[in-house]
Amino acid sequence: MLTLYLAPGASSMAPHIALHEIGKPFEICALSFARKDNREASYLALNPEGKVPTLIIDGRALTEVAAILFYLAKRYPSAELLPQDIEMEAHVVSWMSFIAATVHPARRQGLDHARMIYTLADQRLGDRPWATGNYSIADIHLFRLFWRFYNSLKPPKTEFPRLFAHYERMMARPAVRRTCEIEASIGYELPA
Repeated sequence: MLTLYLAPGASSMAPHIALHEIGKPFEICALSFARKDNREASYLALNPEGKVPTLIIDGRALTEVAAILFYLAKRYPSAELLPQDIEMEAHVVSWMSFIAATVHPARRQGLDHARMIYTLADQRLGDRPWATGNYSIADIHLFRLFWRFYNSLKPPKTEFPRLFAHYERMMARPAVRRTCEIEASIGYELPA
């Protein structure tokens, strides 16, 4: 059985989307940052950093967005979230590395820096509909970060035209819509 510990709108949104994409049964356990659920001893026993997400796989904990997305894509290949071709798989890993190491921390370095990084991501996306040509875990990871950036800051769509087109394609996916509905019904507690 799979159980995802999440906080609505946080980085855990990406594995939440992937779980809906694979279509296998799973449970969620929503944590509240406001109540400091992520600092409770029972959660720290699963994830000593107190971050989300944590995916429980038959009683074993797996942490970090990229690792969870990779696990789900490899474990459930019929969902086609990771290419079978080694070179294309490496391109997905390249995107995942760029997203985790460059895009995710960009906002903490100031809005101007974040805009520069999102401009770079927009250019890197190019005219492809998906990060590597076919839909993958890289698109899910990229979407979650741009979703938060876009919805909190409301930049003009013309500033990041490729990312916004990607955002719209993602929002058309049933798994993304379902995830957003569930997480909104729980309630977001994220800073702007």
